[in-house]
Amino acid sequence: MSPKPMARPGGRSARVQASVHAAVRELEAEQGRAALTVPLVAARAGVTPSTIYRRWGDLQELLSDVAVERLRPDTEPADHGGLRADLTAWAEQFLDEMSSTAGRAYIRDALLGDPDGGNAGQCSAYAAAQVDLVLDRARERGENGAGGAPARDAVMDHVVAPIMYRILFRPEGLSAAYARELVERTLDGLPD
Repeated sequence: MSPKPMARPGGRSARVQASVHAAVRELEAEQGRAALTVPLVAARAGVTPSTIYRRWGDLQELLSDVAVERLRPDTEPADHGGLRADLTAWAEQFLDEMSSTAGRAYIRDALLGDPDGGNAGQCSAYAAAQVDLVLDRARERGENGAGGAPARDAVMDHVVAPIMYRILFRPEGLSAAYARELVERTLDGLPD
């Protein structure tokens, strides 16, 4: 049984989600990942195990849902006054956060409990929204001459995708310099 994709629910549903997510985070911090069970999370959250099974399906899907929330950006990308500086700073921060021990664990959880691809899509949407903010600022400043700022898909394909691939499959050599190189190659390919 796969749960229905949920956008930020309201009312009781929001309270249940918040208490279950908090219970997962607290228990993970106190006892470690291996100790987590649905009954333990339910008891901490003050709900029945059937509530968790009905809403999330199983422990892995619950962990995936919690991971997706933890991967949601807390702030907008910083404005450094220009597209190159903004996109470089964002790419460096994205790589740093996603390649950290915690970031890798959240990515793994988000993907493992994602039978229909909805969580992966949500994580991609988070990155795309951040990229859109950076590109919109550049367009508002009239940057890059007649060519304008790159399209979101160009940044997603040439900056975000290689970073995620390397994090998942070839993590050696990941550095801020790698993120800068991806941004440079992407922006250097634009018409002036």
